Amino acid sequence: MARVAFALALACNAAAYSTEQQAAMNPIRKVVTMLQAMQKKVEKEGEVEKTLFDKFMCHCKTGGGDLAASISAAEAKAPELGSSIEAAEGKLAQAKADLESAQADRIAAKSTVAEATALREKEAAAFAKEKAEFDTNIAAINKA
Repeated sequence: MARVAFALALACNAAAYSTEQQAAMNPIRKVVTMLQAMQKKVEKEGEVEKTLFDKFMCHCKTGGGDLAASISAAEAKAPELGSSIEAAEGKLAQAKADLESAQADRIAAKSTVAEATALREKEAAAFAKEKAEFDTNIAAINKA
């Protein structure tokens, strides 16, 4: 009886082994297994692509509004900047005119100073000459 049980167990084991081996060797089973693995892989890739697409669409929806707001703000600011540039150009022209006027006044002042210096030197020479004459006269009066 032990032999019969052993033989029966061995036969069941062999039958199970041969069925698994046949399933593993069966080409259709291999193709089905590969297709199932490929299906899982494609589903995962699809989920990743859907996530990326959702992010892209969110960016497109909000980016368009942001871009439109930026454009309208820039268009509103353009005339303001134009008038600011014109005002700055006016100030620049005024500053250049003031500079030319100041330079002309400086040149005139330098020539006036030079003339006054020449006059003062002439007067100083005349004063020195008169002083020397008066000093000699005073010295002559003191001797007398």
